[in-house]
Amino acid sequence: MDEIDCAVIGAGVVGLAVARALALAGREVLLLESEGAIGTGTSSRNSEVIHAGIYYPQGSLKAKLCVEGKQLLYAYAAERGVPHRRCGKLIVATSPEQAAQLEVIRTKAAANGVDDLELLTAEQAVAMEPQLQCMAALHSPSTGIVDSHALMLSLLGDLENAGGMLALKSPITRAECGGNGIVLIAEDGTALRCRSVVNAAGLGAPALARGFEGLPSAAVPTEHFAKGNYFTLSGRAPFSRLVYPVPEPGGLGVHLTIDLGDQAKFGPDVQWVESADDLIVDPARGDGFYAEVRKYWPALPDGALIPGYAGMRPKISGPGEPAADFMIDGPASHGVPGLVNLFGIESPGLTSSLAIARHVSDLLAHA
Repeated sequence: MDEIDCAVIGAGVVGLAVARALALAGREVLLLESEGAIGTGTSSRNSEVIHAGIYYPQGSLKAKLCVEGKQLLYAYAAERGVPHRRCGKLIVATSPEQAAQLEVIRTKAAANGVDDLELLTAEQAVAMEPQLQCMAALHSPSTGIVDSHALMLSLLGDLENAGGMLALKSPITRAECGGNGIVLIAEDGTALRCRSVVNAAGLGAPALARGFEGLPSAAVPTEHFAKGNYFTLSGRAPFSRLVYPVPEPGGLGVHLTIDLGDQAKFGPDVQWVESADDLIVDPARGDGFYAEVRKYWPALPDGALIPGYAGMRPKISGPGEPAADFMIDGPASHGVPGLVNLFGIESPGLTSSLAIARHVSDLLAHA
């Protein structure tokens, strides 16, 4: 049986970042990916936003790792030439009730270490974005966008330069956790004994963990799939910053985001589905987007929204439940030496990826 020091399962942005961090720490690392290319799941179907860390509960892993990860990601992107832009974001209030929430949001953000939010009058906001309509707004200057594919290629390059290896089309079906390491069994029956294993399989992480013999079933959460549909804007967007409505119960509203080519898109919405493979955008869902977007951009033309793409959030909380925190479980949590499971790594997973990697590396420092 072949043996290796450390295996990371899943070559999305988080798996790549974790594998890179472990390799740079001197570990012998094999990154296993079931598909034929890196980053084909959630990592390639998101908004590519670098989040500031505004909304997450104080003291949560999401808050801590987002704020830390944002700083690491900006520094890394600048150092490695990964395309990105610190474009900023406006959180806009379109009703008196929403306007009253802006100071609450700013206070919550400050508790997370995000102390650069600026409260704007309607006139100040419109001066920044003339097509905008609002009663007041918050400006988040540290929100940005990044080319996620260029980021993943850079992380892969770092991994390989540090001696790590990537194995594509290498699906793992189960594992045996014992006192002499963790034995991973591939779909073709190949077995690999590992000293450490990181389950970074994203949408498939809970299902994979249930196949780990020796891992308590209570340590594996139930997965839920929240589809996010995006609609793209035909023509050039009249905005240079991201525009987010004030969050309301049940969701964060319909966002306007831009990419590095100045193409605008709206979304994602929240559509609970049964399968992670349900990625077709229903054009009829666009009808509800128009009314929401026109609350802050009244000039949105009829027929301007085109079905774009859908992403899937790897949720570990279901409909109507409070959003779960990241679940990063090492041996102290579940009792299996050398194993770290990453569950529920939804947004802000991209922003947090380098900080998550540092956290996992610390958990396995003595494994």
